[in-house]
Amino acid sequence: MWNSFLTDERRGLVAEVTSIPAGDDSIHAYVARPDGAGPFPAVVLVHHMPGWDEIYREIGRRLADHGYLVISPDLYCRYGHGTPDDVAAAVRARGGVPDDEVVAICAAARDWLRSQPTNGRVGIMGSCSGGRHAVLAACRTGSFDAVVDLWGGGVVAAPEDATPQRPVAPIELTADLNAPLLGIFGDLDSSPTPAEVDRHEAELARHGKTFEFHRYPDAGHGFFYYHRTAYRPESAMDGWAKVFAFLHTHLASPGS
Repeated sequence: MWNSFLTDERRGLVAEVTSIPAGDDSIHAYVARPDGAGPFPAVVLVHHMPGWDEIYREIGRRLADHGYLVISPDLYCRYGHGTPDDVAAAVRARGGVPDDEVVAICAAARDWLRSQPTNGRVGIMGSCSGGRHAVLAACRTGSFDAVVDLWGGGVVAAPEDATPQRPVAPIELTADLNAPLLGIFGDLDSSPTPAEVDRHEAELARHGKTFEFHRYPDAGHGFFYYHRTAYRPESAMDGWAKVFAFLHTHLASPGS
């Protein structure tokens, strides 16, 4: 939890960009972990549509500072390099990264984590399109121990909204979800709308899934992002507390 460390503790973290194998080639990934030998609970951190950007590196370090081994793969790595804004614009112009490719990258990141000194538990977390991708990867691979969806737009979508890159809405795969899911949403969001969140919640309940959804009446899309006007400090801090409580429950070692 926030400010729960002791002032005489000597703990730190290590963070760097590395490369991991992903299919027939390798991609860049940002890795952050607590200093020490481990083993650590682990998280695949899936970046949002604006790209593999600075806020995601900060989120990775924040999770590491709370005891998690984190990897955030660059989903756009195969589409060129430059500033995050420039690369994201180029990928958006192509219609985005195909779902099959995203799922394969998330699985590669999971496999990389499991080759490291973890406690055997790996979660997946993302916001915006990354929240959608986290739910999608968890449903399609069946191999994550916890899922965090921060305002993931497109989890719920009509069949006519399908594209070659996104042929199936993740809600259609709900029956295949075998990990607990945390959802954090703003009631002022337009993607997902409150009605779409209601529909996702109902589908999870219909299939008997383990989940918890939290909604914030003063918040819209991206309300954790302190660098944007969408930022809502009190709701963001409460949301972060729920994220850490959820991850601790489902990923941390017993007694930790």
